[in-house]
Amino acid sequence: MRYWFTLCFILVWWDLGSVSGQRPIVPETYYTEEHLSDLRAEVRELFYHAYNGYLNYAYPLDELQPLTCRGVDTWGSYSLTLIDALSTLAVLGNHTEFRRVVNVLSELSFDSDINVSVFETNIRIVGGLLSAHLLSHRSGINLEPGWPCNGPLLRLAEDVAKRLLPAFNSYTGMPYGTVNLRHGVPPNETPVTCTAGVGTFIIEFGVLSRLTQNPEYEAVAMRALKALWEHRSGIGLVGNHINVETGQWIATDAGIGAAIDSYYEYLVKGSALLSRPELMEMFLHHLDGINRYMRKDDWYFWVTMTKGTVSLPVFQNLEAYWPGVLSTIGKTSDAMKSILNYHQVLKHLGFVPEMYDVQQREVRPQREGYPLRPEFIESLMFLYRATMDKNLLAMGEDVLRAIQHSTRTPCGYATVKDTRDHRLEDRMESFFLAETTKYLFLLFDSENFIHGDGLSGKPHRVASRSCMLDTGAYIFNTEAHPMDAGALDCCHGPTERDIWQKVWFPKESSETSSSDSNDDDVSSFLSSPSIEICNKPAWHSYLWVKHPLRCPASLSASKSWTGKRRKSSNFSLMTCEAAPFMQMLCVGGEVCDI
Repeated sequence: MRYWFTLCFILVWWDLGSVSGQRPIVPETYYTEEHLSDLRAEVRELFYHAYNGYLNYAYPLDELQPLTCRGVDTWGSYSLTLIDALSTLAVLGNHTEFRRVVNVLSELSFDSDINVSVFETNIRIVGGLLSAHLLSHRSGINLEPGWPCNGPLLRLAEDVAKRLLPAFNSYTGMPYGTVNLRHGVPPNETPVTCTAGVGTFIIEFGVLSRLTQNPEYEAVAMRALKALWEHRSGIGLVGNHINVETGQWIATDAGIGAAIDSYYEYLVKGSALLSRPELMEMFLHHLDGINRYMRKDDWYFWVTMTKGTVSLPVFQNLEAYWPGVLSTIGKTSDAMKSILNYHQVLKHLGFVPEMYDVQQREVRPQREGYPLRPEFIESLMFLYRATMDKNLLAMGEDVLRAIQHSTRTPCGYATVKDTRDHRLEDRMESFFLAETTKYLFLLFDSENFIHGDGLSGKPHRVASRSCMLDTGAYIFNTEAHPMDAGALDCCHGPTERDIWQKVWFPKESSETSSSDSNDDDVSSFLSSPSIEICNKPAWHSYLWVKHPLRCPASLSASKSWTGKRRKSSNFSLMTCEAAPFMQMLCVGGEVCDI
């Protein structure tokens, strides 16, 4: 068991006062609990209108066509929307429907002779199944003995992941973009893959390795990240498409948006979820280059990866996730400035288009649509948890009103083909139910179990290991599927015997652990990662990573940490170095006494 008795998964921030204080737009008394309850009810109805439309008109095909009320296969012919919507059912508390869908999916087979996107299959299918597996205990499902280390959804997720593994058999270890679910990489598949398609596996594959105790998945994901890192430019930036066999950059424009976005996101989230501080070190190195070369008046432009000169002064819808990432590392003022820029685009057009020319203040030709994307709402949710600034609730309601007014159809919600005149397109992508509706609901629902404060949880035991579930330590993958980090301790890491041995016989334990270490030594590719012990953290965030060497004899060391203390100064086995890893995840300002 790690440290979940003391974790507090709420956002405590350091630099929010100056921003929120300057914008008294929404009165503090406006968004009452009654008002928020009405908004939650509206989002709930919105979800079920789209979900029932899919079940009635599209299932078992991948997606709903909301204008013609028909179904269509898009990403692989595996009932994609049903899988993608499953974790949202759990967040909404619909346990009956959750159980029904789990029973349906338990009979699903992925042994098909079809070509699929490795990236999309991972984030939507593997991620959706793993998240549902970890949420099963909340929905009254009869769990198999040994859960969460086994179960039907876990086996299904692993079956899909195994079918993706051939994509990683490149010279560099970076994955191809397409695999056949039965035969592996197609013979004539291009070796060119986008950066996000290389660097967006560590969450799903890391969770899978920890739950199944099979290190292969996490190892291939880390090898791909390492290869990408080694091909960064001298100014710390990466391009957007790379040859996975040669490592040559094919497209050298660097940005935070399309084709790159979730690579940066997964460095931060993977660091916290899997206790890998080297990933945070990588992100901070990239962040320095991003701020130095891309950031212009709180917009982030595309630049050349080697020189840092602006190549495309545009804002993309897919970049709207960035304020959410900034909020998770404590850069709340920066995040608020950017989200206000993005909101101005939304107020101007009604939606955030796929691409907006900042200099010309107009939509870019051929990129004028809005496919019901979640990124802007995602950032609103994270920032609201950070600041409790009610202006963010108002921005979220703006999005809700636009969706209801312009995209609702008799059987679902439709993509906006053109944000200038709000013409619609006959498509409702699965992420509308997986992400957009989920983030909207969580924005208006501060009491949701996802937002747990870390002061309580549900103890769980598997053989000689223990873990703490439902503390609020949920990490979302890029498809908004939440992973309960606490559950991983039941299947991975030291047993209780190891923990006690480390407490009572630290010297012997240290010698044993050094000789028996199964770490893949990926951190060796970083140049001397900074390690701080009981000092002020290098970044202020709700995803603090710390490297303890021992429990302090007194409280003096921990007092140098900046932040509010939520509990007394006493520490237990859960907060000492007896915890499974040489890292501690300190969440929400909680000071870990180590």
